[in-house]
Amino acid sequence: MAEKQVMILAADDSEHSAYALQWTVEHFFAPFGSNTPFKLVIVHAKPTPSSVVGLAGPGAAEVMPIVDADLKKQAARVSEKAKEFCASKSVKDVVIEVIEGDARNVLCEAVERHHASVLVVGSHGYGAIKRAVLGSVSDYCAHHAHCSVMIVKRPKTKH
Repeated sequence: MAEKQVMILAADDSEHSAYALQWTVEHFFAPFGSNTPFKLVIVHAKPTPSSVVGLAGPGAAEVMPIVDADLKKQAARVSEKAKEFCASKSVKDVVIEVIEGDARNVLCEAVERHHASVLVVGSHGYGAIKRAVLGSVSDYCAHHAHCSVMIVKRPKTKH
């Protein structure tokens, strides 16, 4: 039997990420049981404490360990939620990785390391101004990842 292709899914603690995981599992894994052509690798990019705190000023040395502990707790929560969701849908061929760094670089490097054929990212739905200021992980990955990139968008809610 041929080795399964690798699908990488970007995970963070946002609703957009949770929706992307749900949509991906329901469309690519749950209907096929163990016969899915993909191995799922869920990657959480844990920011570095210095990137969260910004430019270090007086007192930064005392704050860094606290920020790092919070980031580790957040990464553990993201991992546990993803693991629980996959288990609830009987998805067994899944690996969860937490890698420290900027999400754009972490995801593109994970694609290379795993020889992934698909990268799945959720869309935060930023407008042009927020995207220009914050940067778009999905946009960056669409241009730099060496595989197909699927951007999962939440449906618009009807009023």
